[in-house]
Amino acid sequence: MTDAQLEQEWKSILQTLNPQFGDLDIQGILFLIGIQELGKGYQKFKKDEKLEVMHIAICTILEPYGHYEFIGRDEEGWPHWKANEKLPPLKPLQQELLMKEAAIEYFKNRV
Repeated sequence: MTDAQLEQEWKSILQTLNPQFGDLDIQGILFLIGIQELGKGYQKFKKDEKLEVMHIAICTILEPYGHYEFIGRDEEGWPHWKANEKLPPLKPLQQELLMKEAAIEYFKNRV
């Protein structure tokens, strides 16, 4: 996917979600994906739980790339993954582009 295609598809996702959730950035999108994958609906989360929700999203969207493997849910229903391969060192912009691309694929394939 070219950078222009990626940005066009990213803007399309933001436009779709904007009426319901307002202006979102990559962290907001990751939080929404995490909430969806947790499967418990929206609720009040403590700060550390919010980070865990975002971790759920990151593992979920990077799983198709082979970086994580889903291993199951704990007794409270929280999903867990094991890391298969270490992510290559990425600069902040590269990391953002990877997250955007993976989120786009998530929305294409799961929603």
